[in-house]
Amino acid sequence: MNDRIEKVLANMKKEGISQLIVSDPSSLWYLTGIGFDPYERLLALLIRDNARPVFFLNNLFNVHGTPFEEVWFSDTDDYIGMMAKYIRPGRLGIDKTWAARFLIPLMERCPYAKPVIGSGCVDDCRAVKDESEIAKMTEASRINDIVNERASRFVSEGMTERQVADFIEKAFVEEGAEGPSFTTIVSFGKNAADPHHEPDDTVLKRGECVLYDMGCIKDHYCSDMTRTFLCGNPDDPSDADKIDPDFVKVYNLVREANEKAESMIRPGVRFCDIDAVARDLITSAGYGPQFNHRLGHFIGQSEHEQGDVSAVNTSTAKPGMIFSIEPGVYIEGRFGVRIEDLVLVTETGHRVLNHVDKNLKVVGTR
Repeated sequence: MNDRIEKVLANMKKEGISQLIVSDPSSLWYLTGIGFDPYERLLALLIRDNARPVFFLNNLFNVHGTPFEEVWFSDTDDYIGMMAKYIRPGRLGIDKTWAARFLIPLMERCPYAKPVIGSGCVDDCRAVKDESEIAKMTEASRINDIVNERASRFVSEGMTERQVADFIEKAFVEEGAEGPSFTTIVSFGKNAADPHHEPDDTVLKRGECVLYDMGCIKDHYCSDMTRTFLCGNPDDPSDADKIDPDFVKVYNLVREANEKAESMIRPGVRFCDIDAVARDLITSAGYGPQFNHRLGHFIGQSEHEQGDVSAVNTSTAKPGMIFSIEPGVYIEGRFGVRIEDLVLVTETGHRVLNHVDKNLKVVGTR
């Protein structure tokens, strides 16, 4: 049995769970090396203490020679009944994303089993990356840096958000990534006040902010980074009257919040305390209500994985964890500023995976 499953079993023991159904495709790839989207069909690995794991597989799946006990079925078979034969009495861990169309019929067949959310047994393992995973995420972030800088040179006054987003997503592939890890956010001006704005046909004007929230996938692992720029030079008298006078002040505040939060990251520090450093700074400057999201999220095979840097998370940082630090201030109808890095917790401190400069940069002018 592989080391990752052994770690999951150890977590199951701590939680008093003797059996766990793993169905999230990312978790299945993490544990088995077999990765694909089953769409509407059942795909699950049953992990049990003192027993060989059981892999439930549709005949349409192209899977061969796993080290697990394999239970094969077709679309017309009673596959829930086949699974029920392996379920014991007692607590049964269930993946948080497992579809009700599978869970409810299984519970009807197994009234002696008590379903509980058990995906934390896998998520806690996934949160701490090994050397191979760290190397892949470092490479994904390297590509993200390159494409961010290419995009900052490409953007120009008069372009649309959609044009720039298309450029970024094409550049990811050109630089060796599989593609974007989420829908690329490109926001001009007041659109940047919406943290999840999707690019549209808005045209960039001199004096507006330019926000990129972008990431790519490389070898199953994701990157994520945000930088905010300015179209127009605040030191040029011909541009100065077009620039919101509060923008530069807010930009420097958000950058300071980002850097202060990152500076305290090391093993043993609580995530709520990291969040508080950035949030308290922004609040003391009068922009607390305009910082309306958590400070960061965990990342790996998915751009958002279980775990976060928030005011309510009292867990502590451990070596191998990778998460974002992304304070933001959003002034409705005017502009938004967000600066985001991915940070790796090391044995003695931290390492920031992104290297694009965070000093305010002017883009889009020729």
